[in-house]
Order: sequence, then C-alpha cells, then structure tokens
Amino acid sequence: MSLEMNMPKVKLGIVAVSRDCFPESLSVTRRENLVKAYSAKYDAEDIYECPVCIVESEIHMVQALEDIKKAGCNALCVYLGNFGPEISETLLAKHFDGPKMFVAAAEETGDDLCQGRGDAYCGMLNASYNLALRNIKAYIPEYPVGDAEDCADMIHEFLPIARAVIALQDLKIISFGPRPLNFLACNAPIKQLYNLGVEIKENSELDLFEAFNKHEGDERIPAIVKEMEEELGAGNKKPEILTRLAQYELTLKDWIRDHKGYRKYVTIAGKCWPAFQTQFGFVPCYVNSRLTAQGIPVSCEVDIYGALSEFIGTVVSQDAVTLLDINNTVPKDLYEADIKGKYDYTLKDTFMGFHCGNTASGKLTSCEMKYQMIMARTLPEEVTQGTLEGDIVPGDITFYRLQSTADNKLRAYIAQGEVLPVATRSFGSIGIFAIPEMGRFYRHVLIEGNYPHHGAVAFGHYGKELYEVFKYIGVDVDEIGYNQPKGVRYRTENPFA
Repeated sequence: MSLEMNMPKVKLGIVAVSRDCFPESLSVTRRENLVKAYSAKYDAEDIYECPVCIVESEIHMVQALEDIKKAGCNALCVYLGNFGPEISETLLAKHFDGPKMFVAAAEETGDDLCQGRGDAYCGMLNASYNLALRNIKAYIPEYPVGDAEDCADMIHEFLPIARAVIALQDLKIISFGPRPLNFLACNAPIKQLYNLGVEIKENSELDLFEAFNKHEGDERIPAIVKEMEEELGAGNKKPEILTRLAQYELTLKDWIRDHKGYRKYVTIAGKCWPAFQTQFGFVPCYVNSRLTAQGIPVSCEVDIYGALSEFIGTVVSQDAVTLLDINNTVPKDLYEADIKGKYDYTLKDTFMGFHCGNTASGKLTSCEMKYQMIMARTLPEEVTQGTLEGDIVPGDITFYRLQSTADNKLRAYIAQGEVLPVATRSFGSIGIFAIPEMGRFYRHVLIEGNYPHHGAVAFGHYGKELYEVFKYIGVDVDEIGYNQPKGVRYRTENPFA
C-alpha cells in the first residue's frame, strides 16, 4: 500500500471572473497566462482551466459551476482577473462543495494602465466583504494579489491545505477500547469530531482480539513476514514473533476494509496496554509503525485526537508522521557535552520526544525490533516484544496537535524546530528535539492550554500549511498556539518573571 491510497488527490478548477464594465478579455488572457505559468512550474494535472468566465451574471456562475463539477474538480480557485463581480463570484464559492480560494491579478505594466488596468487589488476587498455576508469560508493567501507566476505559487501552496480539508470530510477514525487507566489526558470529546465532518467508530478490544484469532494461519502471513524481515534486516532481534505481528497487521487491514463503510480514508486509535500484551502476546508498536508508513496513521493509547492530528500531518506533508510523548528533559551533562556551543539552543529549548516504538523505520537512523523496557518492569519480557527502537532522523520537524480539550473547545498548537543529530543514549523511538523558546511554549501553550502529553510530528516545516488548515476547519485563531519569539510575551506569562 502507498501513502497516496489513504488521501485524496486535488484537482483544482480555476474560474476567472470579470466585472461587466471591464474588458472580459483582460480576465481571460490573465487566466490563460496563470494556467501556463502553473503548468510550466508544477504538475498540470493539479489544475483545470474552466472556459467559462463569469461576467456579472448568475447564469455564468451556474455554467461555470456545472463545468468544474463535470471536470471532476474537488477544489476551486476564484481568480479575479479584474475587479470582478462580487455577487456572482461569491455565489460560485457558496455553491461549490469543497475547499476554495480567492486570488487576484496584479497589473502587468506601467505602459498599459488605462485599458489594461484591472483593479483586482480593489476587487479583492469587495470579494472578502461578500464572503462574510454569505458566511462563506474561503482561503485567501497572506498577500493574495500577484502576476501569473505569483498566483501559480499561491495555488500550489493551497493544494496541501485543500487536500487536508477534503480528506477530513471523508475520514473515519477507528478506535479500539477505552483509554488506559490514568490516561484521562488523552480525552476525546467526540462532538468536535462530528463538527469537523469526521466519523468515528469505537470498538471493543475483545472484538479486535476475536478478529485476530480468526486470522491465525492466514495464507497471507508468510508474505508479510518476508516484508518485515527485509525491512528490519540486522535489526530483526525477535524473529520468533514476526508471524504473530503479521497476523495482527492483516487483522487491522481487514478491519479497515470491512468497517470503513462509505468513508474513503481511515486512521486508527489503537490500544497497546495494559491487557494487550498478556492476551495478544506482544506489543503492537512495530505494526503501528508499518501502517503509519503506508499512510494509515495509528496512534498509541487510544489517542483519538492524536490519530486525527497524525492524519492531517500525513495528508499535508504526503509523508509518514509519528506521535510522541513530549517526554523528558535533556540532562545538563548531555547538553553541555553534545549540544552547547555546537547548536544555537539553550537547555530549555530542548527536550526528548519518545514513544515505545511506533515510528516508521524510514524515520529512524537505524532500528531494532526489541521488547518494551517500561512494560517489562512489571510483565514477563516475552509478552512485551514488538517495539521498533532507534534514534529519530535529524532534520526539520513540525510539532503540532489538534485537540478538543477538557472544556470541549477545539484548540491546536504548532511549533517548528528540528531533531538534532545528537545520540539520545536511551531507548524506544526517540529523538532530541530543539524548538526555539520551547520552555516558554511548554508552559504557556501546552500546560496553559490543557494539552495532553502526545504530540504529532511531521518531518519538515509545515507550520504555514497546518495553520491555514486549522483556520479553515474552524479553529479560532486565538486558540492556535505557537512558540512565540523571544521578547513577545504570552497572554498568561508573568511580565515580572
């Protein structure tokens, strides 16, 4: 299975609009230039050029709407080639069922500012006013006016945002069992899931155990075992449990096939303790990592909003993500020896992100499939096998989460940073993370916002895209936390501290 199988492909329809007292040819020519610019720089399959230019007419609007529907467009760009008809252009956005954006054409040359002037800079103001009048949600770039090349870049930047918005409308979260005892922090008020358009199917661990037992001897198991052996290589430290792990992987995949219903995309919030090990005879971490690498994120400890967050990051980045505990501090002696003077971070900017072994092998510097050390402190070691251990690959990351918190309010946070190329000297899937001003972010966003200890990690800097996704799906901008730069005080920060 590939990543792309569990996320939509965006096809964005570009519809030019024109005010009737401006030349229609101005918008049409500018639309054609925009399409040429996009096709020259990006994949032409991403976009569709609607031949209908909406000129101050609701009939044109209906014609354009039908045309982009027929072309299979699931996202829309309303392109103000000139001032634009504020009513018809916003009606198009109202009746289009999918994410939409508005961009506007800049003037091309100082030699043609009479008949060739379009005034879309002005028209965008009226468009935004009319969008608000009709309660229409639309993405407008930070600076939404530009030439053909600029607008092509804006459209390309919108694609991951649109992809996430579309995906959430067809997502089902499958969960197994209640959260482990003393894990109330991973609370999951489901009302906000429904508000987002997400479906959830909560299942019993016993149902999963029954399905697992029915897969014993499945003829597909040897092929999965072979895949695992090839992936693990020398890191295959517990080959005797691969058959059971393969059986579990097939159980989850068949469960998805049989239970996703009318939804196209799926993510899983799985149970991994306390009874899982003793009954299944292993821990599911390695299988979770494999499914996540295949585009089906699996969260630990029945973290439903963690699974949702992982899915959003997977769709935005089109890459595997992971879910980690914001786990432990970096010891001072390790910081002094390996970080100070080599990297521009204070001790409080650093922390270790950890989970037992759920991170995809491709996101680890090297990996070994072993036992879970924490669980083995109270259980026989033989039932705690199945973690994928290794230091997380160094490089840029985005730490983020979407959560309905204890007060049933939708909140999110985003912080960009990096995983340092510094050995952790520890166990599990783990890395040394560095985020500018992390100490203050930890206190005044994570703690103050009542977030749980799990954070999703995307491998790359995706803060800009995630921020726009969260805005588009309805998170109040005042509830999107981020790591404030030094000198910028948080609302709850003591000014005298």
